[in-house]
Amino acid sequence: MKKLTIATRGSALALWQANHIKDCLEAEHPGLTVELLKIKTKGDKILDVPLAKVGGKGLFVKEIEEALLDGRAQLAVHSMKDVPTELPDGLEVGIIPEREAPTDSLLSVKYDGLKGLPQGAVVGTSSLRRQSQLATLRPDLNIESLRGNLDTRVKKLLSGDFDAIVVATAGLNRLQLSAPKQEVLGPPEFLPAVAQGALGIEFHTDNTQVRDMLAFLDHLPTKRQVMAERGFLTGLDGGCQVPIAAWSVIDGDTVKLTGFVADVDGSRPIRLEEEGHVDNAWDVGMALARKVLDAGGKAILDEVYARESA
Repeated sequence: MKKLTIATRGSALALWQANHIKDCLEAEHPGLTVELLKIKTKGDKILDVPLAKVGGKGLFVKEIEEALLDGRAQLAVHSMKDVPTELPDGLEVGIIPEREAPTDSLLSVKYDGLKGLPQGAVVGTSSLRRQSQLATLRPDLNIESLRGNLDTRVKKLLSGDFDAIVVATAGLNRLQLSAPKQEVLGPPEFLPAVAQGALGIEFHTDNTQVRDMLAFLDHLPTKRQVMAERGFLTGLDGGCQVPIAAWSVIDGDTVKLTGFVADVDGSRPIRLEEEGHVDNAWDVGMALARKVLDAGGKAILDEVYARESA
């Protein structure tokens, strides 16, 4: 195979991710040419509505998967946190490269970190997960919806629209974006989205040639973390636009998973842990989901879904 086409979203971050995989492939396989096919997804087109209100899973992947299915592209590069746990027949996310930082970062022009924000400060985020955890830690903050690509969100902060914003650290690192004041928000106090910071490469299950060409990028520890966290998400029947967080650590042959579910105002946080053998990472996630649902998570998620679909 002399040429491959990668389907990708057109945002600066998505293009960085796709170009990163392109560069890795062309370096590993001399003579190979990799092209990018830019695609606008539903999530890219609807920018005037909070993501949770748009509804549905796969807001940033459906149109890209259609390009794989109809042969316009042989592989797709996704942020794993955007990928639904159910994929179309014939496709799989078979390669997971090494994870970038899974944390979030609070950016501000004037204020030092979360504790340094004044009472009633306006904080922008598009994520119910971030919103609920911010509300748990600082219930006095005024949290407003902030949509748009990462570079757009940082520009809105720098132009004075918000006192602070919270975004993924991995995206900042990849695009080399920053603000005058930055604070990492991470475990154990602030848990990331499922598979945050990890990329996933999707392709036809029966395309063994593409699988073999990509195999050098597969990172087993990251894959096991992603399996545990996505098992948790699947057990909760959750999408990426609900207040669900998960954080896994590989310790030898053990995967340790922390899961979090809360209502949007952060008033009923449920945070539990589960661990098991790394070979059973998915089952560890499913077991933790059952514990969280039984501890009151089901009632909380039912309310969130009902409110967001209203």
